[in-house]
Amino acid sequence: MKQKNLPMRTGVGIVVLNNQNKVFVGKRKDNPVDKWQMPQGGVDDGEDYLSAMKRELFEETSIKSIKVLEEIERFFEYELPKNLIGIIWKGKFRGQKQKWFITKFVGKEKEINLNTKNPEFIEWKWIIPEELPNVIVDFKKKIYLDLLKDIKKFTA
Repeated sequence: MKQKNLPMRTGVGIVVLNNQNKVFVGKRKDNPVDKWQMPQGGVDDGEDYLSAMKRELFEETSIKSIKVLEEIERFFEYELPKNLIGIIWKGKFRGQKQKWFITKFVGKEKEINLNTKNPEFIEWKWIIPEELPNVIVDFKKKIYLDLLKDIKKFTA
């Protein structure tokens, strides 16, 4: 199937800020080079965006102690590079259309545990928001640059 004929996967992304306004990023298990990303994932059938966000965040990080600061109105999209089409998401999608949330982590750091049922991250850290575009894989860089404008409303 041609790339352009494939649909976009519906997903959510989560900006998690700590009390120093640093952002949570994880190093992906399937791409352990020095690339990091914020938690994100798919929306299940019949699931609303807020529920999907909370579920994905918990599945990837064990984090439950958050306060939702904003559900960003617009959607963010990215296309997979050609070499990943047909490999990621069982070849069903050409990219992702995401609804992003900005949250504040209100728990203790010991709550963060990447050793989950289906681990996606092998390491995590807090970084300043301005570093986000420098740590992400290239095909998601535009989304992270766009997200910075929204994040800065809460970190300035």
